[in-house]
Amino acid sequence: MLSRKYKHLLLKIISLFSVVRGYNIPIIVLAQYLSSIFILGANKRALDILLDFNLFLIVFLSSLTIASGYIINSFYDKDKDLINRPHKSMLDRLVSQKTKLQVYFGINFIVFLLAFFISVRAVLFFSIYIFLIWFYSHKLKKIVFIGNLFAAFLAILPFFAILLYYKNLYPQIFAHATFLYLLLLIREMIKDLENIRGDIANDYQTIPAIYGEKLSKQIITTLTIGTIIPIYFLVDIFDVGYMDVYFYLSLLVLLLFLTLLWKFDDKYGYLKLHNMLKILIVSGVFCIVLIEPEVLINGKRLFKF
Repeated sequence: MLSRKYKHLLLKIISLFSVVRGYNIPIIVLAQYLSSIFILGANKRALDILLDFNLFLIVFLSSLTIASGYIINSFYDKDKDLINRPHKSMLDRLVSQKTKLQVYFGINFIVFLLAFFISVRAVLFFSIYIFLIWFYSHKLKKIVFIGNLFAAFLAILPFFAILLYYKNLYPQIFAHATFLYLLLLIREMIKDLENIRGDIANDYQTIPAIYGEKLSKQIITTLTIGTIIPIYFLVDIFDVGYMDVYFYLSLLVLLLFLTLLWKFDDKYGYLKLHNMLKILIVSGVFCIVLIEPEVLINGKRLFKF
């Protein structure tokens, strides 16, 4: 049996894992590699991409930066989370605020040092990324709608690191990014509906907290309808291979999402909508393979954007 000391240490590790949302990071890593193979690095062999040490460092440092972002976000949101996520908050509080800050600065220092192995441009990128995450958590998060826009932007920023690395500026890439950005923005606004009690109690200036749930739902509806534009370009204008099946199914899921949005009016209903969007985003990561499944056999794309 584990001694009390090791049990306490194990609980702290689990708590820290919860704080950095370690269950999300593997999905982000997978998304970056699949995007590199099937979209951004279309003129390279899949094996060469997987063995690219610089790309590995970019993905690794992105993961560390995101983890540190979750830590600083948890640091500033401790009171809000106690209302909105009491069970998770109790687990997260097993790690002290002092320890969170120590881990946060330690991770960021490692990111800063390792970025030099890539390039000075990488150092600049990750330094700015770290600063923007802190600035969002400390200031922007409490500003009405700006916080939502910035949160969605920070979520797709790691993919711009790879975009800068491969220097590919195909219009298809921006159509993919726009679709993903809209989904992330909608999810952020659903989270505001879900967390409205904690936001009001801690003076977070969110749309539902200030203007009410109806206006928030109207904006979410407009954004959801807006996803039709990038989907149209991706399906009818650009060549996304078999991934067009995913986009057609996305339209059906988003139609159901809108129906339920105007039906639900409590935290648990909004949580279901949040999970619907999360599943749609995660499934989109796996469906990147559908752009050209032959890559898994041939090791290289047979066509280019």
